[in-house]
Amino acid sequence: MADSTPYGGGPGGPEDPDRAGGPEHTGAADSPGAAGSRERGRLHELAQQLRVDSVRAADAAGSGHPTSSMSAADVMAVLLARHLQYDFARPDHPGNDRFVLSKGHASPLLYAAYKAAGVVTDEELLTFRAHGSRLEGHPTPRRLPWVEVATGSLGQGLGVGVGMALSGKRLDRIPYRVWVLCGDSELAEGAVWEAAEHAAYERLDNLTLIVDVNRLGQRGPTRHEWDLDAYERRLAAFGWHVVQADGHDTEALDRACHEARSTAGRPTAILARTVKGRGVAAAENREGLHGKPLPDADAAVRELGGARRVRVDVQAPPAARTLRATRSGHLELPRYETGTETATRDAFGQALTALGSARGDVVALDGEVGDSTRAEYFAKEHPDRFFECYIAEQQMVAAAVGLATRGWVPYASSFAAFLTRAHDFVRMAAIGGAGINLVGSHAGVAIGQDGPSQMGLEDLAMFRAVHGSTVLYPCDANQTARLVAAMADLDGVRYLRTSRGATPVLYGPDEEFPVGGSKVLRSSGDDRLTVVAAGTTVHEALAAADTLDGVGIPVRVIDLYSVKPVDRNTLREAAESTGCLLTVEDHRQEGGLGDAVLDAFGDGSPVPRLVRLAVTGMPGSASPAEQLRAAGIDAESIAAAVRLLVERVVP
Repeated sequence: MADSTPYGGGPGGPEDPDRAGGPEHTGAADSPGAAGSRERGRLHELAQQLRVDSVRAADAAGSGHPTSSMSAADVMAVLLARHLQYDFARPDHPGNDRFVLSKGHASPLLYAAYKAAGVVTDEELLTFRAHGSRLEGHPTPRRLPWVEVATGSLGQGLGVGVGMALSGKRLDRIPYRVWVLCGDSELAEGAVWEAAEHAAYERLDNLTLIVDVNRLGQRGPTRHEWDLDAYERRLAAFGWHVVQADGHDTEALDRACHEARSTAGRPTAILARTVKGRGVAAAENREGLHGKPLPDADAAVRELGGARRVRVDVQAPPAARTLRATRSGHLELPRYETGTETATRDAFGQALTALGSARGDVVALDGEVGDSTRAEYFAKEHPDRFFECYIAEQQMVAAAVGLATRGWVPYASSFAAFLTRAHDFVRMAAIGGAGINLVGSHAGVAIGQDGPSQMGLEDLAMFRAVHGSTVLYPCDANQTARLVAAMADLDGVRYLRTSRGATPVLYGPDEEFPVGGSKVLRSSGDDRLTVVAAGTTVHEALAAADTLDGVGIPVRVIDLYSVKPVDRNTLREAAESTGCLLTVEDHRQEGGLGDAVLDAFGDGSPVPRLVRLAVTGMPGSASPAEQLRAAGIDAESIAAAVRLLVERVVP
């Protein structure tokens, strides 16, 4: 069993040079019963210190959310001193409890807790929000090793916590607990209720949600204010065990946390009734102070009893090991014969299943469309590592992020069109540096008769705009299989776009497709123009090239399967050789393949003549061939555009 974080130095954090006479310690009591009067006094002192330090940090920064931190200070004190099992010297300890501050704007409280635990000095605390400081306005794991995920976009913490709890219960099989602290305002977010239902359905009794019900949001009262019964009815209806508590009564909070730990078969929600700005009369339950330092911080600190030097002995986690089951360890990707036809979505499902056999850390999540995306292939072969999230794309992505924090390699799939509703979760995943793989099927007008609501036409733009993302769009089965495997070892958010209909297999099974590369499929010294395509339109471009070659207009054809990062060298060479690039994409013109090609010349290189064919109208229902023709991105349309561009009159 790992040692608890030492006070005053050691591997948990340096000694505070400003500390005089040594700190007062508080630690977890031996008895699991209600805290005695002495313990209550210690917890009160710790909570007051958290309030004082929240006020001081925001005052030093000239901005921040001290009142939101002050309301939850007693909750944090009880959790830190009596219930959290965590080795701050080993944040990757497999037995550590997980803590998610969903109300990320209350970061002063989190940083004050780190100071109490001895891993942040008082000097660093006062660098809050300063340039270069680890203590950002909203916490991120890129800066601090004890932060699980980036938070700040409200309503996401519980969903991520569900992913962590799923890992502990179904994969790691380690009895750590996941604690999520959220605010009452964010319970208006629909994503919270996606997560609530998912947690109850999976019977995640290792998950505890603590709601800081302080009545006030940013601009005024919340929808239900202090009506804890209203919140309880909603959570209980989803199947949660619910405990109401006075959020400033440390004894009541302690009992509630013990009750959560002993409840079997259901997640527990603790509804803590609190007062925003607690402890300072001029700030308590006052509107207009959200997101602002207190007007008179010195007076507030005096009213709170002054600065303190309380240190917390956080309980050490139990000894634990993380096991990753493997099967063969040797990856045998599916192989497809050139000249046959296979849908790239089929190749995705088969390749992911093969990857799951070779790697025990690969998991899959589905948005109840696994029969269409072909994620069901993985589910049948590896049911223990498959998670059905139903039609809740936000929760699917959130759970993927939570699983990724525990070291798993998640692949989450749905229709490309439906992933757009989870964009904010994708954005926050990138902010936190989470490594997740997202797969969008049924992309573009090529899906045919289902109509525009089912067509992913904005997904490339969405994922290209995400910081540090990788965007891949294969055109055949062997290419898809190779890229599915490559995604597992990449960093950040990775997106793969697949197609519904069967397409010809162009490449042999041993062909390599490096991320950031492309394939030149047609080329000659006489090329009049270069056609750049990806996915479905590659096949249309090749057909157009054959037609054009028959009338004496040779063109180069590039398969730009890596949309981000883009193959700058190949595109620049093509521009220099042919003078004109024609991009063809089954996607909206804005932000897609054409813009990706343009990025290759964004460093000051000479920009060639660039013409784009893309989906500009609003599709209806029609066959795939009719859809491509109507959008002007089929072989005939490409050939016609080329004729105009080379100014050649063909009889």
